[in-house]
Amino acid sequence: MARRLRPVGSDFVETAPLRLVFAREVTAPPGAVFSALAEDVSGWSEWFSAVTLVRPAADGKGREVRLRGGTRFEETILVSEAPEVYTYRADATNAPGLRALVEEWRLTPSGKGTRVQWTFAADGTALFRAALTVGRSGLGRAFRDAVTTLDRRLASTPA
Repeated sequence: MARRLRPVGSDFVETAPLRLVFAREVTAPPGAVFSALAEDVSGWSEWFSAVTLVRPAADGKGREVRLRGGTRFEETILVSEAPEVYTYRADATNAPGLRALVEEWRLTPSGKGTRVQWTFAADGTALFRAALTVGRSGLGRAFRDAVTTLDRRLASTPA
């Protein structure tokens, strides 16, 4: 598949050359959102349209991810602190130009719901960084649509 990426830690979220941060308020409580992110990983494809497959790997310490268009990732979970933060690093990918990637989902209570913040922290070739900067609005739209769909899904799930 893949090229190995540079191994970075969760602090890369703050130090990456390219950081894209998106946030949205949802009505679901932090615990329910965290569960959907960290515990029901196979359910991602039901609410994040760019995702076709997520399955646990490495005895639950990692994930295998496939996106529409054929991009694949092997990931390591760096932080899983319910119900506040879920962070993972891409270890290998077939995505061209990517050198390092960490994604952090930070959940903060907001009224009766949750503020969901997604940080996409990356390093790559100049062309990769330029393409991601140009594609920022599309990535933001994908995040907003995904979180909105997740919130609807969680609202329709019996407690």
